[in-house]
Amino acid sequence: MNYNKKILILTGDSGESFEILYASHRLLEAGYQPVIAAPAVRRLNLVIHDFEPGWDTYVERKGYILESEISFDDVDPADYHALLIPGGRAPEFLRNDQRVINIVKEFYNSNKYVFAICHGVQILVTAGLVKGRNIACYEHVKFEVESVGGIYISDDQAVQDGKIITGKTWQSQPEFYRLVFSCLEKTKEAEPEAQLALN
Repeated sequence: MNYNKKILILTGDSGESFEILYASHRLLEAGYQPVIAAPAVRRLNLVIHDFEPGWDTYVERKGYILESEISFDDVDPADYHALLIPGGRAPEFLRNDQRVINIVKEFYNSNKYVFAICHGVQILVTAGLVKGRNIACYEHVKFEVESVGGIYISDDQAVQDGKIITGKTWQSQPEFYRLVFSCLEKTKEAEPEAQLALN
């Protein structure tokens, strides 16, 4: 059994540029293989969400262009060690794609880590994975989390509840990725023990 270093990143058009690229680069730096999954294999139009003085909510600007590597149809969760769901506006339409919900549930039911940040938590809500759980997310997703019985965490930038790790926004990435890599490293350390048990 070889330690699986592939991490699936699930996104689409209007995914948050900084969250997706930060995830990809951090994973590569740590020796993991990020794989970008989207509705189809094509160029994705990412966005930048930021705040302007005088605005009550965030503004959206065009971000980077990114090529997806695999379509949702071709995702086999068995090929991956964990799932990461970035935010942006992509989750609001991806949560209506049954392929996405099936992928997320299969990762969770296989006892694999599911990481979600910012609006990515909307997909966890739709997949039925937040009831009774401590969840960190963008403040305007709080209502959705609490409406299905989740526990919105206001004090911490990121939180772990079992195999689900969530973070508030791209500003929370230092805290979020400390948890992410702590989980990945624990699993990596446990792999030799699992191999010995099989022999």
